[in-house]
Amino acid sequence: MTSKAEIIDVARKTMEMEAKAILNLSTLVDDDFANAVELIFNSKGRVVITGIGKSAIIASKIVATLNSTGTPAIFMHAADAIHGDLGLILKDDVVICISKSGNTPEIKVLVPLIKSANNKMIAITGNKASFLGIQADYVLNAFVEKEACPNNLAPTTSTTAQLVIGDALAVCLLEKRGFSSNDFAKYHPGGSLGKKLYLRVNDISSVNQKPRVNTGASIKDVIVEISEKLLGVTAVVENDKIVGVITDGDLRRMLSKTDDFTTLTAKDIMSENPKRISPDAMAIDAKEIMEDFGITQLLVENNGKYDGVIHLHDLVKEGII
Repeated sequence: MTSKAEIIDVARKTMEMEAKAILNLSTLVDDDFANAVELIFNSKGRVVITGIGKSAIIASKIVATLNSTGTPAIFMHAADAIHGDLGLILKDDVVICISKSGNTPEIKVLVPLIKSANNKMIAITGNKASFLGIQADYVLNAFVEKEACPNNLAPTTSTTAQLVIGDALAVCLLEKRGFSSNDFAKYHPGGSLGKKLYLRVNDISSVNQKPRVNTGASIKDVIVEISEKLLGVTAVVENDKIVGVITDGDLRRMLSKTDDFTTLTAKDIMSENPKRISPDAMAIDAKEIMEDFGITQLLVENNGKYDGVIHLHDLVKEGII
């Protein structure tokens, strides 16, 4: 394979092959899948997921997905389990074993040990008739006809299938738990996803300065206020109520239209009825308003009174954008 066209062709064929295998996977979902979901949902313990080789890597990812969506889970490497880590499995835990063939030496040693402790076991395997498939309480069929690897050796399509089954388990469980966006935010407080779900306008605007002038302020005072408060904007306020806004852009437009602004005031150049937002609104809502109206700042209004400014750069800094 030497040309760009050949590279693109191989890439597309790989994706098409895996997509076809996943589509076929949906036809293999049966009562065992539903029973496995019910088992995990009703369990008083955790989900312990184990595997070896590439399946172990997939197991780690499924563990992360379950934990982030409300189902406590831990990873146990199959090889380490039979050399001391078996103690990770507690009385009420449900064990998920992942293996394409279901007949690897480690699995054959590990499965009887799990069974002897009376823990319920779910298999994710491409071979229901394997040692693992026969011994498991429930089998989630991960059969794929062929790996994307041209030699049909390197785990590619099969690991994708395992991953999809793990995602399906996680989604079914979060649906049963009624896992909401607020719950998701609790598990992701530091990430951009979580911030979109819990960060409010006041969390950002409260640390900003609050530029303000009255309607009779001179243009010099307006320029000084905008420059000192570093937000590229100032509110025009009377009796704590917002009556207008002046931005850097308003000043530039004024200068392009007049040579003498000594007699002008804030009222002469302000934009009336500016867009505003409540401090209790979600920060993501502020982003959407800015995008919809092509602006970079929003005035914050609390119970009819001026309460500050939120800037597009604030949202960028917080990872909202």
